[in-house]
Amino acid sequence: MTINQKKNGSLLTLAIEGRIDTKTAPELEKALEGALDGITELVFDFAEVSYISSAGLRVLLKAQKQMNKQGEMRILHANEDVTEIFEVTGFNEILTIE
Repeated sequence: MTINQKKNGSLLTLAIEGRIDTKTAPELEKALEGALDGITELVFDFAEVSYISSAGLRVLLKAQKQMNKQGEMRILHANEDVTEIFEVTGFNEILTIE
């Protein structure tokens, strides 16, 4: 998994490539720690994400809980397989997926 971070004022965009699974989710969680200070808009670009596991969903849920207190979070460009995972788990009801 590769994480490309781009900060523009209070907007943080994370473009992720690869799989977000048990092995890589801690890396994503670590990248978010401290990075959300002063952020009011968090965007995940999932154009290159091929899979997300429950470990990855947990990281997104933790980020969403923090962003609920300080702004908004959106997930962009999720492919059909990842979108289906969001729907089956009910995360499409919790997260803003565009």
